[in-house]
Amino acid sequence: MARSLRVDAVIIQAVIAGALSFAHLHDLAAAAGQTGWKAWAYPVSVDLLLVAVWRRLRTDRSTLAWFWFLVALVASLGANIATAGLLDLDHVPSWLRILVAGWPALAFLGGTLLAHAPTSAGDRVPVPPAPAAPAPAPAPEPDSGPEPIPTAQPAPALPEAAPSVPPALVDHARKVAAEHRTRTGTDIDTATLRARLGIPEGLAGAIVAQLA
Repeated sequence: MARSLRVDAVIIQAVIAGALSFAHLHDLAAAAGQTGWKAWAYPVSVDLLLVAVWRRLRTDRSTLAWFWFLVALVASLGANIATAGLLDLDHVPSWLRILVAGWPALAFLGGTLLAHAPTSAGDRVPVPPAPAAPAPAPAPEPDSGPEPIPTAQPAPALPEAAPSVPPALVDHARKVAAEHRTRTGTDIDTATLRARLGIPEGLAGAIVAQLA
């Protein structure tokens, strides 16, 4: 319960401080000649620079971050003090008008430097070195094991069996062979019988063997 009340009190204080600072910055900008929406843009610019500095200080405590923190703090506190009656808002001096007019460019420069400046080496998270690769295991020595079993040699190819010849084809071949013997006086050979009957060479050879 006490923790909850303490947090709520901090939030209320932050809201009050932010609202008052916002109003003071607006009044000072309006008194310096920045009227209308321009006067409302100045407190937004100061608060954004403070947020950028705060985020930078969380990871980097460099001189650059502290410098822009002081610039934003002076701008915020300066407006609070100036509007507390120490400055005649009806007759703002020229140097203050110049500072107010130049603030947008100054805030843009600070925000850009904070966003793009590299982080200091001391605040970087160290990257652990990669583990060394394990040494390769030694190759096993050759072992004189049992003699390899000889593979079986392929069996010699057997001669192809003579094709079977239908009896009717043999009878027809006999007539062709007889006609050839009558015409030429010689027995018919395999090539001639194959050409006359239009059959494969192996079949023609088997028929000639039966005709001999």
